[in-house]
Amino acid sequence: MDMGIKGKRALICASSKGLGFGCAQALAAEGADIIMNARTEGPLLAAAEGIRSTYGVEVTTVAADISTDAGQAKVLAAAGDVDILVNNAGGPPPGMWSDWERDDFIQALDANMLAPIAMIKALVPAMMNRGWGRVVNITSQSVKAPIAVLGLSNAARTGLTGYVAGTSRQVAPSGVTINNLLPGIHATDRAVSLDGGVANAQGISMDDAKTQREATIPARRYGTAEEFGATCAFLCSQHAGFIVGQNILLDGGAVNATL
Repeated sequence: MDMGIKGKRALICASSKGLGFGCAQALAAEGADIIMNARTEGPLLAAAEGIRSTYGVEVTTVAADISTDAGQAKVLAAAGDVDILVNNAGGPPPGMWSDWERDDFIQALDANMLAPIAMIKALVPAMMNRGWGRVVNITSQSVKAPIAVLGLSNAARTGLTGYVAGTSRQVAPSGVTINNLLPGIHATDRAVSLDGGVANAQGISMDDAKTQREATIPARRYGTAEEFGATCAFLCSQHAGFIVGQNILLDGGAVNATL
């Protein structure tokens, strides 16, 4: 299937590894020129060179913390006008409801709600003027089914979901779609971190922690960054113009719900 995005310009935040990297790979494979962002320059440059040499597209890199005003300004200055925006940022640390103070919530909101909103506000008006654009926000299955130890993520990402629900319907008449991808557990560094927490808490091995978590997923495995990226690429394609304001789970069936 031709996604129809060859030559489009795509900005993927937090894309040196994990799900963001999967999205960058998939968009590059479809011929989109990409702008990659991450906080640490070394891994970012290595990831960009791998994509550049594999797919032959133009790749721009911007080392910056997308959760800060300065980082957003740096990324936007380098990106210029883009046709596709993939918002992504690392999730806040796990914990208990009694552990979190106001500053913890502010940090979570900055990274997982306010930064994506700032990027949308900065880039969508030009998309609307051109009559075409795609925004995909990487959020979490926790906006459908809260995960107790990820309360900071539950709160911040659900706030973004509410913003997108209204905003997506306001910009759709101009040919711009905004949707959310809700990953469950995928084989990324985040999974290693979460499994490590379980292993330490229960005094079990990392393999046992992974096996224990896999047993709660109907697909009986973790997702891959490649299949996640392929879904992102479809949402960014010419074929997805009638998908507006949706929350699409990629969780192997872990969220047990009819709707």
